[in-house]
Amino acid sequence: MKRTHHNGTLRMEHVGQRVELVGWVSKRRNFGSIVFIDLRDRSGLVQLVINQEEFPRVDKIRSEYVLSISGIVNERKDKNPKLPTGDVEIVVDGLEIINEAQQTPMIIADETDALEDTRLKYRYLDLRRPIMQDRLIKRSKITGQMRRTLEDLGFLEIETPMLTKSTPEGAREYLVPSRVHKGEFYALAQSPQIFKQLLMIGGLERYYQIARCFRDEDLRADRQLDFTQVDIEASFLSQDEFMAIIEQVASDVMVHVLGHEKPEFPRISFYDALNVYGSDKPDLRFELHLSDVNGVFKDSEFKVFQDTLTQGGALRALVLSGNHADTITRKVSDKYTDLVKKNGMKGLVVLKAQQDTLSGSAAKFLSETEIKALYQTLNLQENDVLFIGSGEWEQTCTAMGALRLQLAKDFDLIPENTFKYAWIVDFPMFELGEEGEIIARHHPFTSPKREDIELLDSDPLKVTAQAYDLSLNGFEVAGGSMRIYDQTLQAKMFNIIGFSNEDIESRFGFFVDAFKYGTPPHGGIAFGLDRYAMALTESDSIRDVIAFPKNASARCPLTNAPAPATEKQLKELHIEIED
Repeated sequence: MKRTHHNGTLRMEHVGQRVELVGWVSKRRNFGSIVFIDLRDRSGLVQLVINQEEFPRVDKIRSEYVLSISGIVNERKDKNPKLPTGDVEIVVDGLEIINEAQQTPMIIADETDALEDTRLKYRYLDLRRPIMQDRLIKRSKITGQMRRTLEDLGFLEIETPMLTKSTPEGAREYLVPSRVHKGEFYALAQSPQIFKQLLMIGGLERYYQIARCFRDEDLRADRQLDFTQVDIEASFLSQDEFMAIIEQVASDVMVHVLGHEKPEFPRISFYDALNVYGSDKPDLRFELHLSDVNGVFKDSEFKVFQDTLTQGGALRALVLSGNHADTITRKVSDKYTDLVKKNGMKGLVVLKAQQDTLSGSAAKFLSETEIKALYQTLNLQENDVLFIGSGEWEQTCTAMGALRLQLAKDFDLIPENTFKYAWIVDFPMFELGEEGEIIARHHPFTSPKREDIELLDSDPLKVTAQAYDLSLNGFEVAGGSMRIYDQTLQAKMFNIIGFSNEDIESRFGFFVDAFKYGTPPHGGIAFGLDRYAMALTESDSIRDVIAFPKNASARCPLTNAPAPATEKQLKELHIEIED
């Protein structure tokens, strides 16, 4: 078994050369005594031409057999312009069947009819699909390029522990029982957050790590229980200087991996992102924007709008242009209403601009003055469709943002192979929890803006954080902040979010102690590598860029994890399972 070339690399310049190839049978076609086989390896596939009289064993070859062949590269008569190797074929003069294969439970092709759980159960077969290999190859190149850029910028790759102490960082942790220390537990690290800050205190100045992280959270299309971060931290830099480094990292990926031009990185405040796009991770690839119509309805007699404004809420509008009035039927309107309800709004007003007025079930509640003002404010055109949402400000913006994305998908507003980044900045430092308590919007190590420090005592909900998220095509692909490096300020932060001195000492004592010995100004960020790769490969699910992911039920269909432990294992760990 020898290999002189990879199958997908053969071109016209190889015509006349003798080659030796290996790979899997992708497709077989019989034409009398001549058999055509597409032979696939990681680089792609090439057509083989086999004379059945010379190689009678070819009759038994089926899909996914592993072959080793030799032959001469010829120019194809019936060229295939859709295939990179479509100008050539191999006239086989040597053939060996390395291994046979049973009928596969799924089609090994870019388009497969297999359900996701079947794909995950037979992941080793799913990974043979060219589209899956392309995604994982691109992910590898993304990681490699980020590593090269960071190394060139003087960052050191340093590993931090996976087994650590349980610390409250915002998500539920996985606990690991200790066999040696009865009744005590490690936690799988949610992130390297504390350790990377300790590395800054340790004087390493510039750190990065391709870090495995673990969070016991409910799954969705862009989240996994165990995931990978490109974790980055640096000392003695301003926020602007650090963000410029991250822009260089992302730019190099776009240029050297995707072959795109260097992107722009506009900065959008948190409040503007919500008001204009309905999201703190806005998709900038299309121009459908939210509009503030509070002023239009300031004297409205429509009770829904009146109550919203009286309670200090918000009215936000979206205009679907392009002569779609007939498309938005009652059934379609109900679908969009259900969508905003799932995102926290109580309902949705849907109106159509026709013959210089508005039609729809809510139109009778609007005055002529309000209708005229909507036409002027929103520049309504004939057969435009107007959607208006109302309620608490952030919830309304977010729900209308979800509608914005759905409209873009339904009406094909999103261009393919387009990538738009944005920095989201000026986040609130705190928010209210479910029971009205003050909680950190990011994490308790985020530094407030210097000019807002005095508000920590008087009005903490007005404090702005030195936090920044990097969004790409509607995904948050990285998030970070400048860190607190003053021990008094860090203690105050803990107290504001409800940690007692005993809590601080028991959970963060070692970290707080480190602040006593000269902590440098520092800040960092973490790319969600899985999510970043998903956005850059334009995949529908984060599971498509992870080799062996969990399904939506947090199970691994391939290995059947999680699984029960044996009585012996439980006894060694001092654990008893209750019925």
